[in-house]
Formats: sequence, C-alpha cells, structure tokens
Amino acid sequence: MALDTVPLGATGLQVSELALGTARFGSERDDGTEEIDRDAAHALLDSYADAGGNYVDLADVYGGGTAETYVGEWLTDRDREAFVLASKIYWPTREGDPNGGGLNRKHLRRQIDAILDRLGTDYLDLLYVHRWDDATPAEEFMRTLDGFVADGRVHYLGASNRDPNAWQVAMANEIARREGYEPFTQTQIVYNLVDRQVEPEYLPMVEEYELGLMPFSPLAGGFLTGKYRRDESPPAGSRGGHEERFRETYLTDENFDVLEVVREVGDALDVSPVQVALAWLRAHPRVTAPVIGPRTEAQLTENLAAADLDLSDEQFARLDDAAPSPY
Repeated sequence: MALDTVPLGATGLQVSELALGTARFGSERDDGTEEIDRDAAHALLDSYADAGGNYVDLADVYGGGTAETYVGEWLTDRDREAFVLASKIYWPTREGDPNGGGLNRKHLRRQIDAILDRLGTDYLDLLYVHRWDDATPAEEFMRTLDGFVADGRVHYLGASNRDPNAWQVAMANEIARREGYEPFTQTQIVYNLVDRQVEPEYLPMVEEYELGLMPFSPLAGGFLTGKYRRDESPPAGSRGGHEERFRETYLTDENFDVLEVVREVGDALDVSPVQVALAWLRAHPRVTAPVIGPRTEAQLTENLAAADLDLSDEQFARLDDAAPSPY
C-alpha cells in the first residue's frame, strides 16, 4: 500500500491523503501509563512513513509536549525536508500563569520557540491556532502569526476548532487581506458521517477562501469502527463504556441507522466500516485529508487500507444520504 498525495489547499504543498495524528503520543491513562509510549510512537511513525505518509499532525499540549519530543527524536534519523509538520497553539501550558495560554503575543512567541525546540527543527510547515481566543483581538494575533511567517519559523497558518465558527475564520482572513498579513490557508474541524455540523456554513467558507480542510475525529471517536451495536452494552474499555457524553452524542438510533449503511457498503466491498468511513471523506470534494489517530499498528494498517478504496458515485451518494442532515 502506498499513499498518494493531494494539494494542501492553495499553498502549493502536497501532503499525504491520510494525515497521522499524534494526540495519543505520550498521553497518560488513569493508571499513569502512557497510551502510546516512545517506542510505540516511533513504530507508528515508521510504518506511516514506509507507506508514503508525509504529514504529521501535532499540538503543543499533546502529551504535555511529549508528542512533539517523540516526533523530534524520530526525525533525527529521517530527512526533515521529506515531512510536513503541523502543530497548534492555544491551550494553557503554564499552571497558574494568567498569560500562559490563549493567543496573546507573549504566549504565542514563547510556545513557537518551545515547539521548534521539542521537534528539533527551525521551522514548522503549518501552525494552527488550536481554538479561538475571545480575549485577544483577531488583528493582534494575526499580526503576531504573520511575524512568524515573515521570519521563517512558520510556512503557513491554519485555524482548528471543535465548533464550526466559519465567521471567525472569514473575519481573520479579511483582516489579513486588509493589512497584508499571512492568512489562514488551512482548517481543522470535526467532520465525519455522523457529525456534519460544518456543512451549512463552514464548508461554503472553506470553498470561498480556497482553504484546505483536514477533518479530525473522522471515525467519530470510534463509533464508525463498527465495534458498537444497537441495543447492546458498549464494549468494556471503550469510550462508550465509560463516557456518558460519548453515549449521548453517538449511541443514538439515528447514528446506528448510518452505521448500518456503512456496514452494508463495507460488506458489499469486503472492507471494514473504518475503511468505508475514511473513503467517504477522501472522496469528499471539500476535504483535503482526514487526520487519523491509530493507537496500534493494526489500526494504522486498517486505516491506511482506506487509501486503496475508491467508492463509486452511487456508494458515495448512498452514504451521504444516510447521514443525519444538519439542514
């Protein structure tokens, strides 16, 4: 299996059709052990790179910075120029420091240096604001981010958010246009077959500004893997087994109706629900590349297999029609 590349919005860069997310690298379980430790992280990165993957998605808070450290260590034996590295800034990183979070200039400048130090590189290909900061004027943080591009520490800018606030990204880009700053060229937001809040406003904004779109949670937190069954208790150890919010959000009759169609399409093609769900996003005209987050090599292999699955127009439409509409 070999991943193809796709254009990263209007930047001219080419990135893998599936991006590797690192949110679990170095993150601690309740018992104090790491969900993905250094050796496991490096093994996943090796397998992803060997399959032709070149886009690694990070954030300064993943594993408290450990994810960036693990990737930086891995890169010492690789060609840095062969990879597109993206990270994010917003969340507090200094306990008790009122200026240790958000998009104020003090925090942004400190964190970009910390990110580059952990990664062992002198530039990021892409820097996202991890969410919006209502306390800092957009003109202020867009000026600061533009400075990172001007001095070469960052190549491109993006906006990541869990909520579909299209007007905020549009406003920031209009400020950038007016002032001559570097605009946002990429976005990250939750998008999958059972969470389609972004469609009424966010997707038209993405098209209007010619932005790249990297959906995260493409498998709806594991719901679209097919491990959940209607009228059955969630599997032991799963998110559905211990998170009430997950159950209320995803384990609904409407979503199980969608999952049933995903399974039927997968059965007809002799592939898994995972591959069908990712293939739907790959085929979507507004999507650049889904951000996958496998915990194990087996999960990574299954995710990567979606790159070999091309849905027919009829199959894409059937999945599209099955999903709950936000309109």
